[in-house]
Amino acid sequence: PELIKSSLADYYALVSHLDKRVGDIIATLKKQNLLDNTIVLYMADNGLAIGSHGLLGKQNLYEHSMKVPLIFRGPGIPKNKVTPALTYLFDVFPTLCDLCKLPAPEGVNGKDISDVIKGKSKGVRESVFTAYRNTVRAVRTIDGWKLIRYPERDYTQLFNLNRDPLELVNLAKVDGHQAKVAELMTLMAKWQKETNDTSPLTAKTILPLEYDASKLNQKPDAFQPRYILDKYFKGVDLDKVKKILHD
Repeated sequence: PELIKSSLADYYALVSHLDKRVGDIIATLKKQNLLDNTIVLYMADNGLAIGSHGLLGKQNLYEHSMKVPLIFRGPGIPKNKVTPALTYLFDVFPTLCDLCKLPAPEGVNGKDISDVIKGKSKGVRESVFTAYRNTVRAVRTIDGWKLIRYPERDYTQLFNLNRDPLELVNLAKVDGHQAKVAELMTLMAKWQKETNDTSPLTAKTILPLEYDASKLNQKPDAFQPRYILDKYFKGVDLDKVKKILHD
């Protein structure tokens, strides 16, 4: 518990720091009389779990790590409006092109969501597909259903996000939900074909669900600051890590 609290403190400190820097940018735009003619876009990389579902990192497809901020502010953009439309971050480029009245280059993967932002459309897609390495795949539909598939464990999770936003109740094996599982598995296979994802949804070798975390040989990457190394990797040869950083 102490380590989780400490990690949360670090996380929230970074959030507060980022909020302050965004405030500095807004203040500068105001000072230069540019704010009313500038589109400000706030978005982020995937978030850390920090204890949710017993996880710390972001190597999962639960909502707490998969969803990211996506906020538009600027001329022609309605204020205080929220939309449940399903988007990807690569939708940003063609959207900004439209908002800035510039032609989007051909071959852009994303979809223009400017009509969604302006309230002219409810969405540009009915579902989204997410993946992490070969270990997990997920599909989420606009009506709030989500299926997560773990090929290496031959394990499936089904969640009704409207009733269970924290994804705590797995409905995959609950009577009456077999048809929904089959429907979303079919949808996932369709997404795989459309995105050229050749990873099988059931691996040839099935691994056990349980594992001994104490046997995990955790190594820091070469870009961790000294503070993190001292706090979480006390048994690591810090001189060796320092040499890697230097090299």
